[in-house]
Amino acid sequence: MQHPSSIIDPSALIHESVEIGPFSLIGPGVKIDADTKVESHVIIKGPTTIGKRNHIFQFSTVGDGSPDKKYKNEPTTLIIGDDNIIREGVTIHRGTVQDRSETLIGDRNLIMAYSHIAHDCILGNDIVLTNQAALAGSVHVGDGAILGGYAIVHQFCSIGSYSFCAMGSSVNKDVPAYIKVRGNPAKPFGINTTGIKRAGYSKESIEALRSAYRSVYRKKLTVEEAVKETKDLRKEYKEVNLFISSVQNSTRGISR
Repeated sequence: MQHPSSIIDPSALIHESVEIGPFSLIGPGVKIDADTKVESHVIIKGPTTIGKRNHIFQFSTVGDGSPDKKYKNEPTTLIIGDDNIIREGVTIHRGTVQDRSETLIGDRNLIMAYSHIAHDCILGNDIVLTNQAALAGSVHVGDGAILGGYAIVHQFCSIGSYSFCAMGSSVNKDVPAYIKVRGNPAKPFGINTTGIKRAGYSKESIEALRSAYRSVYRKKLTVEEAVKETKDLRKEYKEVNLFISSVQNSTRGISR
């Protein structure tokens, strides 16, 4: 299960079912759970914990320290959940003590070739980062979000659940849940209807989200006015409540 040319630190805790390909390096402080597969030429540094049934492809570097100039090689962590696919050449950094000291990735995410996840990022579940998407430090990405190829996200921004960032988007403000953005700087262009239909949302909830979107983006209302106007919808539809909450909780201002 572990190729003889791979280098595995004696302190690493590797489940017996884990496959490790040729010329991969597993450093100290690494834990890898059952049925995960590590292809050839992968570097995994610790402290890093990787869950079950993940697949890490060749030339990826997982769990390296941050290039942030304030980082002084403190023993920060990276935690990766279950059933993630990490494709070729992906880079994922551990946290920094200046923030959470931890980078966190959930379950069932697809991180495509040459994408980058910087220090202290938090990713939920069922996310897609298309080829060469890049997250700066301390970015939060909600469940089911999709970032197109070459999309980039400024540090400390939040990407809401089931939102969509089009190819080449340059995101420098928070993207609320369910919103599509594109361009440089990224601007909204509607509800992510395709994504939420795939997630099984009802026609009624989709129409409620469209109505809430119009209140926030089309009627030239302030955020406070839009929140008041969507009060009844928020009570009836949890999706609208999530959308409006992501608008209210924004710390960098929303893309408008």
